[in-house]
This record gives sequence, structure tokens and C-alpha cells, in this order.
Amino acid sequence: MTFKKWILIAVIAAIVIGFIASGGDEVLTLQNLKDNQQLLGSWIERNLLVAVLGYVAIYVVVTALSLPGATIMTLAGGAFFGNLYGLAAVSLASTVGASLAFLVARFLMRDTLRRRYGETVAKMDRGIQKDGAFYLATLRLVPVFPFFLINLAMGLTAMKLRTYALVSWAAMLPGTFVFVNAGTQLGQVQSTGDILSAQLLLSFALLGIFPLIAKFVVGIIRRRKVYADWKKPEHFDYNLLVIGGGSAGLVSSYIAAAVKAKVGLIEKHKMGGDCLNTGCVPSKALIRSAKAADTMRHGNRYGLESVPVKGSFKNIMNRVQAVVARVEPHDSPERYRNLGVDCIFGEASFVSPWELEVKHNDGRSERLTARSIVVATGGKPAMPPIPGLQDMNPLNSDNLWQLQDQPQRLLVLGGGPIGSELAHAFVRLGSEVIQVEMGDRLLAKEDDDVSELIRAQFERDGIDLRLGHAAREFAVEDGEKVVYCEHQGERLRIPFDEVLVAVGRAANTSGLGLENIGVDTLPNGTVPVEEDMSVRFPNVFACGDVAGPYQFTHAAAHQAWYAAVNGLFGQFKRFKVDYRVMPWVTFTSPEVARVGLSEAEAKAQGVAYEVTRYGLDDLDRAIAESEDYGFIKVLTPPGKDKILGAVVVGSHAGEILAEFTLAMKHGLGLNKILGTIHPYPTWNESAKYAAGEWKRDHAPEGILKLLEKLHGWRRGKGRKPQEKRKEITAS
Repeated sequence: MTFKKWILIAVIAAIVIGFIASGGDEVLTLQNLKDNQQLLGSWIERNLLVAVLGYVAIYVVVTALSLPGATIMTLAGGAFFGNLYGLAAVSLASTVGASLAFLVARFLMRDTLRRRYGETVAKMDRGIQKDGAFYLATLRLVPVFPFFLINLAMGLTAMKLRTYALVSWAAMLPGTFVFVNAGTQLGQVQSTGDILSAQLLLSFALLGIFPLIAKFVVGIIRRRKVYADWKKPEHFDYNLLVIGGGSAGLVSSYIAAAVKAKVGLIEKHKMGGDCLNTGCVPSKALIRSAKAADTMRHGNRYGLESVPVKGSFKNIMNRVQAVVARVEPHDSPERYRNLGVDCIFGEASFVSPWELEVKHNDGRSERLTARSIVVATGGKPAMPPIPGLQDMNPLNSDNLWQLQDQPQRLLVLGGGPIGSELAHAFVRLGSEVIQVEMGDRLLAKEDDDVSELIRAQFERDGIDLRLGHAAREFAVEDGEKVVYCEHQGERLRIPFDEVLVAVGRAANTSGLGLENIGVDTLPNGTVPVEEDMSVRFPNVFACGDVAGPYQFTHAAAHQAWYAAVNGLFGQFKRFKVDYRVMPWVTFTSPEVARVGLSEAEAKAQGVAYEVTRYGLDDLDRAIAESEDYGFIKVLTPPGKDKILGAVVVGSHAGEILAEFTLAMKHGLGLNKILGTIHPYPTWNESAKYAAGEWKRDHAPEGILKLLEKLHGWRRGKGRKPQEKRKEITAS
């Protein structure tokens, strides 16, 4: 709390105390107003200007500080100034007073709330930015909501003062008029109940619904406007057409087929998308081979003989393709056709919001229509515009899997998840790996302690890490491939045999004809989507890598549910995508798994937190498997067990994280994890031990001291010898 805030609190307290001490709450009563109406009326006639200014000033103070008497002041406005001038004076004073209360609440409390509940405040601000005016108007129009609470609540949001003042003024006018008009007939008013009859309250309640009705109407108008230049087909070939047979497209199609909608899935290459063919599945197969090689190379850890790793890289890659082939039936056209999905192989482009031009792989073309269309075309590796890079025939996460000869010297560009996973796999398989990263650490989205642990492990395993290096130029010199990097003002030359580029991904939107329906893409190719996953048109959706912001298979599947359900049933009910609990895992060794806030994110968002750590070197199962390294870190609000975020760095981190993810999703705290039986000895016991660390740090010291005294007393400690003898004699 700053000095200025304390000064303001002191001033407000002094005014409130002065108001009560002077009997202000007794002065501003209906009976007192009626008793002194004639006397006050005579004085006001002689001093009209002073009376109006004084009245407005008092009304502003009463409203701004939420003092009792605003209703009586409004009646007085009608009684002494009439309908026209009374309405003007009350309307002005109430708006100014409400705005001051709004500003005071914002000044005193908003920063504190943002520090303690940053995520909640941010979500509230997004809602206010989109629909705040409608909500405020509804609250103002219904008198059952106390105005001082509205002033306080809205002051804690990011609503602009101008919006707040204008909406408040307009929405308060009907109620103000009713009270001012009643004030002109003050002699007939015996209580405020005479003004706010049941019928009048019902009328206000119906009036309060008006902003919501207006919002609905505005939505209809917007939809009509966006569809103004398009003619909607009278009949449709499908309920849902999905472009792209990757994770997002498959889930969208599956959901539509499950609810018996007619759905068509258009894929130009292979079903399963990146995850099956070039991403998750092959990379994890390669990583498993690399881990086996590392185990053989370090057999002495397990009491065995360490042996040099010998094998055929071609055999390893053949195993990778065999793994892909075994998983492939899960995403095959035959399976989805059996589920009721029309699988169409070809390229699709938009003709209208309801119509696609499909060029089949066999050369045919046709136009297909659907009530809703889902774009799920995924992404591709981004290629930076570095001079000479294209001449190196660079590898990336798409074409790597055709490699048959193991590179002796592999240069990896990028220190993110993909680059780090593959760099670690190849060094364990025996390649010399040079990893170049422009930033000063690996895995930049993770906390510093996580990055540092991975860096240390990479260097122990032999990766030549070049952090803070920017690749500027590629060339072939004397038959050798080289890259020139800039590091702290120096130009460094690094020779290599193959280069693997892993510096991010770009969305696949080329050729979709999005420009035909007026949809612009972002610089990285992604399509901007609304909270319901729609794209400009309420019946066109995007999900997965093409929509962002997460480049995960599980995120794509999550978004796909919203796209499919809103596409099929959006006319009745629309669901907003929920990203509150989004886990992810980087499959280095050790693995890095995280859900929720990191420390860096909590600091950036002003969220108050404390950290609980548990070292996996203390876990019995980790010790038994000679993988006793890494840690668990959990963020919680100060003094509370609610999980704000968790990161696990170690073997089986992805599996351990699942328990924290489940707890966050369903609002379970660390106490619930601690009270759950975990089988021994397992890796998941570490989650319970982390919860135990939190409990130990938050033990109720006062109660424990009392219990210590109680137990001592029960042992007879501290009692006089005579008392002990009497107790023995009595026995």
C-alpha cells in the first residue's frame, strides 16, 4: 500500500466519520425531508444557483462514498427543482459520483488484485473488453443490484472511464426519472415502497434484460453483415466438412460422426498428419532407441558391463517407420469410413463460407457444400531466410525421417523443444552434435532453473552448445559445409556435415483460398480465431496448428472438440475454448513437463505465489533405477494449497505431471494429493512427497506447540512429585 493510497483512505475515513458524527444519516431521511420541505423550498427560491450547486456537490459526495441517503437526495431533486431540472441535476451528480467511486476503487484495490489473482483479473478484463457495456447496462437498469457494489466491481476491471460514465448515465436515466418524478409528489409518498412497487420492479427487471436482447440482435446484424455478399445454399451436401486429416481434423470428424452428422474429411496427403507421420510418433521412437543406446553405453550404472554401441542407423530408421506403420491403422481411412466419415483425398479451397472446391488426387474436381466448415490443415517447419541455408539441403522435422545415413557432425539450429529433443537423441546415437541457439539459454519458455539443468545434462552427454550464437551465413568451402555465426561481436566458423533446422513452425494456409472469403492470416500463417474457434464467419472454424497458439497434438484435439460442437450446434449454444489447464512435455532426458504458470509468467502477470520444491534424488524408485536427478516445483498462492502451476524435470516427468494436471482441472489442492494413497515404490509417489513438502512448510506451529504441551502433561511431565505420589497411591 503506497503513501498516496493511505492518504486517500484517511480522507475518506474522515469524511465518513464526520458525516456520521454530524448526524448526516439522520438528516437524509424521508420524514425529515417532508417536515422541512416548505422551509427549504422558500430558501431555494431565493438562492437557486447556490442551492443547485450545493445540491449537486452533496449528491456527488454521497454517491462517491456510498453514504446512505442517495434515494432521499433523488426525491429532493424532484421536490425542489421539478422534473426537468431535477432530472438534469440528479443525472449529472449521480454519474460524477459513480465515476469517482469507480476511480477510487480502481486506485486502491486493482493493483493488489492483479498481483494476487492475475490470471482471474486478466480473464475478467477480456470479458469486460468484449461485453462490458452490455453487462454494466443490465446491472444499472435493474434496481435490485446495489449501485455502490456496481461502482466497486467495475472499478476493479479494465473498463475505460469514458465507457463506464456514458453507459452508467444512459442506463440510470429511467430509474432516476421514476424517483425524481415521485419527488414532485412528495406529499403522497409515505415510504420508498410507494415508489418501488412490485409492478415497477418487474418493469425494471424486464428493462434490464434489454441489453442482453440488444446483444443478441447485434449478433444477428453482424452475421447478416458478414454474409451480405454471399448467397447461402438451399441444401447442403454435409453437416460438416473438415479440411485436414491430422490430429485436429480427425477429432473433429470423429465427434461429428459420433453424433450422427454427415461429415466429410478432406486430406491431400496422409491421414494422421504431422503427429503420426513426421512428429510425435517417429520422434519418440527415435528417442527410445537413443535412450537404449545410452543405457548400453552406461551399463555400469546397473552393475552390468558398459559396451560400445554398435548398430546400423538404417536399422534404427527402419524401426521408426515400423512403429509409424503399427500406429497408422488408428488414423486410417478404413477406420474412419467405418465410423461414418467420408474420407476424400485431394486439395480444398474456399469458394464461399459454405462451399469448397475440391481437386481430387485422381484429377477430378467437384464442389461440396456444408453448413459448417473446419480448417485443420496443421503446420510445417519454418525456414529462416539465412543466406546459403537452402543450398545445404537442410533437414527438418518433416524430411528427417527419410535419412538413411547417420550424420557424423550434425548442426542443430534452435534450442526449443524440437531442436533439443532431436539434438539429444542424435548425440546419444553417436553423432557429434553442435546446437546453435540465438538466446542465452535452452527452452526459453521454461524457468531458468529448468533450462540450466537441461544445459548441464546436454554438456555432460557431449553436445557442443553454442548459446547466444546467431547463424548469419552458410557456405561450402573446400568441399566442407560451414556456418558462420555471430557471437558477442565475433564471427565464428563452424564446420558440419548435415544441418537440422528447428526454429519454429508456420501454419499451412497456402492454397486454401481464404482470401476468397476475406479471411486474412497472421504473419506466421495462422488464422485468427474467436473464443469459439470461429473464423470471421460463425460457420467457419479453425483448430490445431493452423489456429495456434499452442503447437501440441493434445491442444489440437482439445480445440477440435469446440470447433466440431460449435459447428454442429452453434445456433443453439456456443462454447468458448478453455485453455486454463494446458500441459506439455519436452522429451529430452530428463524430460521437462509443465502445466499452468511458471515462475517467470507469475512474475510477469503480477501473481503472488510461493514455491514448493521436491528433489527426485530423494525418491526411492528413482534411486533404484539410477535416475535420481531432477525436481518437482509447484507454485501456490501464499498460504494456500491451490496449484497455480507445476513443473517436473526428470525421468517419467510426463506421467508424473498428469496428477497435477488432473488436480488443477478439478480444483483439487495439494492437501488432496497428500491424502491420496500412492503405491510404493512408484514414480508418482513424488507428487505426494511434493505435497508433503508444502504441508511441512505450512504446519500450524501454534497448534503443534499446544499439542506438545498436552502430550507432555499426559506423560506427567511438569507435575509436582506430590501429585505424582497421590496418583500412584490412588492407583
